[in-house]
Amino acid sequence: MSLIRKLAGQITPDFIKPYLLPIYWRYYRFLADVDFSEQQFESLNALRCSIAYNKYGAYCIPDSSKHRSSALIVAANAVYEPETIAFMAANCGTGDIVHAGTYFGDFLPALSKAVAQDAIVWAFEPNVENFRCATITMLLNEISNVTLRNAGLGAVAETLFLQTVDDSGTALGGGSQVVSTSNNDALQSVQILPIDESVPRNRTVSILQLDVEGYERPALEGALQTIQRCKPMIIIEILPNSELITGKWFAENILALGYQNTHKVSENLVFTCSETS
Repeated sequence: MSLIRKLAGQITPDFIKPYLLPIYWRYYRFLADVDFSEQQFESLNALRCSIAYNKYGAYCIPDSSKHRSSALIVAANAVYEPETIAFMAANCGTGDIVHAGTYFGDFLPALSKAVAQDAIVWAFEPNVENFRCATITMLLNEISNVTLRNAGLGAVAETLFLQTVDDSGTALGGGSQVVSTSNNDALQSVQILPIDESVPRNRTVSILQLDVEGYERPALEGALQTIQRCKPMIIIEILPNSELITGKWFAENILALGYQNTHKVSENLVFTCSETS
């Protein structure tokens, strides 16, 4: 290719070159060697993703999640969990939203538009690939009122591990799970943060929404001061056979504050406090 370029440069009159250069570069793009092997592609640390749209905005979807229902629905220009998004938008009031389990940001365009002018959406996503996609989703929609952290939520600040693929190597996407010990190389190191240390005390939280794949209790433990101070609506996605809601800890620490299960939205239970601050 370099020899052809040299010869073309020698025989082409200077006054014609400006007109030929755009044609050359367009043609060169198709001749360039872009046939990377899988190993070469991985070494680039490039994000494999696609862009999709629905009525709320634009989304960066990781290619590894194309088998996941939420990604498939958004890729088809529809809304995933439309009832949950609409419910949160209608009940966020004038306060902030804590949104944990952000995934690729499928809730962010809607929530960023729903909150009050001075409110903030505090978003947490532990999976690095999902976090990168959520960051791009924010850029695509020019979102400025979301604070996004590449972290999970827990009782104390610490470093744990995240299972991002199943035993067959298939990406778990939004189903990635925090685990306490590393027993294989496939686990991803993840920062864990308490909500009480992540959301400033001068902020009023209206909704605390957790989609944290079985890590609800530690996330709530790290939010008890915020819950006691703000009495936010708590929205929890409950996994099958979860004992959190029926257990002693939840009764003593959440229900004892005056919270009751008042709604079920999609796969989420909604708890509201009768003793609002």
